[in-house]
Amino acid sequence: MDRRSFLAAAAATLALPATSRTLARDPFTLGVASGDPSADGLVLWTRLAQDPLGANGRGAMPSRDLDVEWQVSTDERFAKITTSGTATARWKDAHSVHVELKGLEPGREYFYRFRAEGRVSPAGRTRTTPTGATQPLAFAVAACAHYEHGFYTAYRRLAEQEPDLVLFLGDYLYEYGPSGYSALAGRVRTHTPGKCATLADYRLRHAQYKSDPDLQRAHATAPWLVAFDDHELENNWAGPVSSTGAPAFARRRASAFRAYYENMPLRRETLQGTVLRVNRRVSWGKLARFHILDTRQFRDDQACLDGVRAGCDERLSAKRTLLGGDQWRWLSEGLASSDTQWNLLGQQILMMQRDYKRGPGREVNLDAWDGYAAERTRLLELMRGTSNPVVLTGDAHMHHSASLKLDFDDPDSPVIAPELVTSSIASDGDGYRDKVWIAEGLAENPHISYIDQRRGYIMARLTLTELSAEFRTLEYISRKGAPARTTHRVTVPTAAR
Repeated sequence: MDRRSFLAAAAATLALPATSRTLARDPFTLGVASGDPSADGLVLWTRLAQDPLGANGRGAMPSRDLDVEWQVSTDERFAKITTSGTATARWKDAHSVHVELKGLEPGREYFYRFRAEGRVSPAGRTRTTPTGATQPLAFAVAACAHYEHGFYTAYRRLAEQEPDLVLFLGDYLYEYGPSGYSALAGRVRTHTPGKCATLADYRLRHAQYKSDPDLQRAHATAPWLVAFDDHELENNWAGPVSSTGAPAFARRRASAFRAYYENMPLRRETLQGTVLRVNRRVSWGKLARFHILDTRQFRDDQACLDGVRAGCDERLSAKRTLLGGDQWRWLSEGLASSDTQWNLLGQQILMMQRDYKRGPGREVNLDAWDGYAAERTRLLELMRGTSNPVVLTGDAHMHHSASLKLDFDDPDSPVIAPELVTSSIASDGDGYRDKVWIAEGLAENPHISYIDQRRGYIMARLTLTELSAEFRTLEYISRKGAPARTTHRVTVPTAAR
């Protein structure tokens, strides 16, 4: 049995002392995950649910707290336990568990598992970050996984490549009710009834997504760095503003944030009352620093009624902010103090200028950085003094490779950083590769060198001398089994410091 088969197999064969069994069914139906690694630790996650689609969003679990044992080993067969302990799965937290480990060795691969009520979870693979700069880093970039639009084959192909780290950049789930957002391939699977509005709704939707075996496999393969975009709450929301004028939006936002925390491998400090702090930094030794941004929670409302539009002078205002003052200062300090070879900005929406209109004139997406153009210019100016910046992006449902410039309309304007945009895992169905449409898009945007609307992810390898990125695509997701192929490669050499 190879490693992938071992990790995917049921853990019932793993020897553990017997304990009493009071639950009628397996509570590990949502799998396991790890995230936010550091040099001496990381977060281990699971959530107990006998029935992922239990009507109250609590997985048909009893209204009482449960003890959950956890084990960590350097050996995938757990012959020698490195560390272990017991956590409490609280019923008020939907029986989620977040174990924040410390005291591990840097730059080391580990395996972990849980036990509750006499049943054992699947095993997961994870790793701590190194302290030096000599270890290369293999990481995946993914985003946008609409459950109804297709199968999660891209997650499976990602897991098969066994990255050291997965960077997930938003739209982990979608809030719509059944057929609330149509796709080219039609509805392949069906959302749980109703549009998400309450805490129970969001818990139930997370559980439906987490019950997918390919997603579970991707989580069990490597630690994740996650950040939300809009659909974890509502399409195109902005700060305190609902895009649909939904009533009691503050309560709904708090419910979505709480459910997101309960279902992700995040540290306890992430959830601060009604604020979910996903902007954070993770360093991979001296090789790279990841700056994870929040481009939703602190932004001004979109200009000119949102959408892809022409004109709209409001979007150019120097007063408009996407990051908010506190996050701007945090990012400025983090970039200025970074001593790593690379600085990777993980964020959710297109930073590049993107003209969607063919021919004269211009139409831009006001929900993306084009709607906050002055702050984008300030950010690119800030990045000019940063060691080897690279922007990694989700949201667009299309692969892009582009050059970020202070003046996108000037061919001679210097390139500040590359932007690599991942396509979606499933959102918009099978996708397509229309050569005429792509050629027109590239002609309108000469700073963009590659566009592909098929589903997929990015697999990257980082060393002290270069970043190499492979854009992986699948021909279909409306049925299972599609292979993933590399359809474009980008190599970014380091600049002199």
